[in-house]
Amino acid sequence: MVLSISLVLLLGIAVFFLWKTDRQRIGPGIVVCLFGFFLAGTGIAPTITSAVSSLTGWINSL
Repeated sequence: MVLSISLVLLLGIAVFFLWKTDRQRIGPGIVVCLFGFFLAGTGIAPTITSAVSSLTGWINSL
């Protein structure tokens, strides 16, 4: 059975656990989220998406 989970969901879970273990505060977390949100609207977004897709494909092939 292949289980496909969105990278956004996995990163969201990681941020949640970092916040709960006091390794990440809510203020810097919001700043990082906003940075990612605005970065997605720039011209480099397709390159980042392609790089992440290649990386996940490579990990999946292992």
